This record gives sequence, C-alpha cells and structure tokens, in this order.
Amino acid sequence: MRPLVVLVGGFLGAGKTTLIGKAARILQARGIVVAAVMNDQGGNLVDTEMARHSGIPADEVVGGCLCCRFPDLIEALARLAEYEPAVVFVEAVGSCTDIVATTLRPLLRDYALHYRIAPFTVIVHREPQDPDLRFLFDKQREEADLVITRETDVTGWVDQLLAGDQPAGTKTIEVDYQRYAEAEAALGWLNAQMTVHPSPELSPAMIVGPLMDELDARLTAAGICIVHLKVIAKSDTGYVKAALTRRGEEPAVEGALDASPAARHDLLVNLRALGDPSEMRKIVEGAFSRLDAAPLALQAFRPAVPVPYQRA
Repeated sequence: MRPLVVLVGGFLGAGKTTLIGKAARILQARGIVVAAVMNDQGGNLVDTEMARHSGIPADEVVGGCLCCRFPDLIEALARLAEYEPAVVFVEAVGSCTDIVATTLRPLLRDYALHYRIAPFTVIVHREPQDPDLRFLFDKQREEADLVITRETDVTGWVDQLLAGDQPAGTKTIEVDYQRYAEAEAALGWLNAQMTVHPSPELSPAMIVGPLMDELDARLTAAGICIVHLKVIAKSDTGYVKAALTRRGEEPAVEGALDASPAARHDLLVNLRALGDPSEMRKIVEGAFSRLDAAPLALQAFRPAVPVPYQRA
C-alpha cells in the first residue's frame, strides 16, 4: 500500500514534534511502521535526533521552507522508502506558510501513484503578540484542513488520519510573499553543534540545565526575545532535552534526568528569537566557552527570502 504522508504545520513551539512523537508511538504499538521528515532553515536539528532516538527513521529538508525545497522533500521521501513506512510525518518549519499550494497540492497532483496524502494538520498553541509572527501564525491556521491543540486527543487524530475520509488541501489562501519575507526576516535563527568533554564528568542534566539557564539569562539581558530554544545533550549514559518558548519560563524537559555522569556529551542547540543573529551567535559562543569547548558547527542568520518552487 502507498505510504500515507501527513504534513504537520504550526508556529514555532506549538508542539509539532511532540505531536508527531505521540502519534508515532501509537502507530508503532499497532505494528505500523512510521518515518518522519524534518524541515528547517538550517542543519543540526534537535528534532531529527529526537525522532531517531525514538526509533523513527528520519530524514531532513534543510536550507529553507517546504514551499521552496519541494524537490528535496521528494528526495527525502524516496530515501525513507527503504524502511517501508506505512505513515510518513512531514514537519514544516515553524515559520512556514503556503504549504497547501506549494507542497500538498503538488503531491496530490504529481505523486498520487506513490503516496496517499492526509489532510493538512496545523497545531496551534499560543498566539504570538509580535505583528510579524502573528502574520505567520494566522496564515498557518487559515490554510489548515485540520486545526488541533495540545489538548487534542492524539489517538483520535491518528484514527481520523487513517480513516482517509477527509479531503486534503481544501483551503486556498492568498499570500503576499513580500510580507511573508518581512515576517520571517524578523526572526534570528541559530543552530549549533559541539562535543563537550567535562572534567570532572557530568551527567546530561548537569550539562543542559545550566546551559539553558545561562542562555535564557544572557538573551534576556541583551533584549533578545526567545521564540523557541531547544538543547539536547547525548552521552553513553543517556540524553536530556530541554525546550522553552518564552524567556523566564520553566523549560519542558525529557530524557534520562537520572543518567550517570559521562566524559563526553554531544550537544545541539537550536534557537529562534526576535533579535540580531550576530548577537545571538556571540551569546551562544560565550556560553559554549564556559563548557571549555568550541562549536563544531554554528549557523546564525535570518531566513532567506522565500521563493516558492511551484504553486498549484
């Protein structure tokens, strides 16, 4: 049977990755093979690492939104075919919109023999107050076939998708791409990777906790408003991931908080914020220096002007 492709959208921090993880566990418990494609403006993604850690084969579309990277999505889906998934979740960038016209309908039009396409689901959580971010949030919600929240029954949502009795790509929206570009450009984007060798040895929780606190404090002091910050540390003894969507809040934490100290930790930081990317870079590099390690990779930038590959 053709795999069911489930596109999931929603603003930064809405809970897309958590939703996909819960749905994947439900499907896996039923013996259904699941895969995922993660989409981002840059590489070194916390979400991809989390998916793979959960036993979900995962691929990536990076360097831009799905609207601009449609051929990359097709290639990612083709690579995942070796796992023979029955369901493939595709998570859009949290700043991305115009998914239906640029991605979902072209899939329906040109790849119906390869894939079944589920209704476009958008998860909403907290409405942003910034006018640029609110523009993106509103457009995402406007084009959704299904709008859900964090409180939605995930099992019911999964059953609804599998039933296949609701059409996909039913909403048509108009998007001013100049306004879209301005809205995305309000965001600074930073993805960083590093390896830490603490002495004495530390647990993953003792790496992630102080780092999150320091980044939160430094960014706030610099007047940079966190939109989404995610950190994951992995070692031989376990992993810890923490995430927050506004400054000063308690991070959402998962993983092995009781993992033993280790001599090596692989660390990823994904930060999206209203602020200058060069200042964000300085702050993250300063926090890394406290860990006595230099980044292996670090990207800090504003998203490029979105240029859709096609619209249907």
